[in-house]
Amino acid sequence: MNATTTAAGVRVRRLAREDLDAVVAIDAAITGRTRRAYIERRLAAALRQPEVHVQFAIEEDGAFRGHVLGRVLEGEFGRTKPALRLEIVSVDPKSTSHGLGRALHAAIEQEAKKRGITELRTASSWRDHAMLRFLSSMGYLLAPAMIAECSVQGGRQFDRPVEAPEAAGDPNDYGAQAANDFEALPRDKIDVRLLTLKDLDDVARIDRNVTGRDRHDYMRRALEEALRDSAIRISLAARVDGILAGFIMARADLGDFGRAEPVAIIDTLGVDPGYRGMGVGHALLSQLFVNLSALRIERVETVLSHDSTELIGFFRGAGFAQGQRLGFYKPL
Repeated sequence: MNATTTAAGVRVRRLAREDLDAVVAIDAAITGRTRRAYIERRLAAALRQPEVHVQFAIEEDGAFRGHVLGRVLEGEFGRTKPALRLEIVSVDPKSTSHGLGRALHAAIEQEAKKRGITELRTASSWRDHAMLRFLSSMGYLLAPAMIAECSVQGGRQFDRPVEAPEAAGDPNDYGAQAANDFEALPRDKIDVRLLTLKDLDDVARIDRNVTGRDRHDYMRRALEEALRDSAIRISLAARVDGILAGFIMARADLGDFGRAEPVAIIDTLGVDPGYRGMGVGHALLSQLFVNLSALRIERVETVLSHDSTELIGFFRGAGFAQGQRLGFYKPL
């Protein structure tokens, strides 16, 4: 879709680099603050990787009136099929009730179908009544997943040595520990460093061992984006005897889904089944929380499928709980 006239004087087209000032102005009018750096990064990322970004603008009588930003989900949060994540839909407050939001949503839905994507995903605070009404009118349903969050200080129990019984064996139990294995802090026993592109083959190997699927291309794109597009590099790798045993892909940014404060998002956590029981998952989270605290990021978030009982148990043990935002999806 390049440009479409949807009604008299209304035109939907691809978002362009030249739209930056207009996007920032509308966003500031809605949120009450400027998020220029965040929006500029998103536009640049879309131009660099059009295959995973979907962005449209809408004009009314030749004037810029709104925009929508979306991103293709491939393997984040344990997904097994692609979806399109609706991240921002904004319309100039002076042009509400003109059907512009619906026209923008129709454009992103049409683009998803053209790409063979069968599901839209998004999230909203349960307090954002206007957005909830919009999503309901667009046919969204409550997603079978929990958006879990944790304060950085609340998740720092990993920094306190505790004693724990041996956990039942499961290759997806990322933080299982042997009995009395908390004598030292997890990150003190395992070498945890920033994830780099040199780790790609090992990351793909671990992901293949965990999921049973070869997702090398997806892991490459995800790793490149994590290193290049995140405002702050916080993705980590854990090594045992020099061998990559686990990784965590996370990003810290401001802006998606109307967030008001910086938050770190954990997209993927992987631990090689051969290293379970060694506290690799705990070490990764422990170092992540330390790094975020130093960066003054106060909250961490991830998405957990309701049927991922082992993973839910792991994150709950780290201090995560149901957040204030709800996930939604729309089958196409």
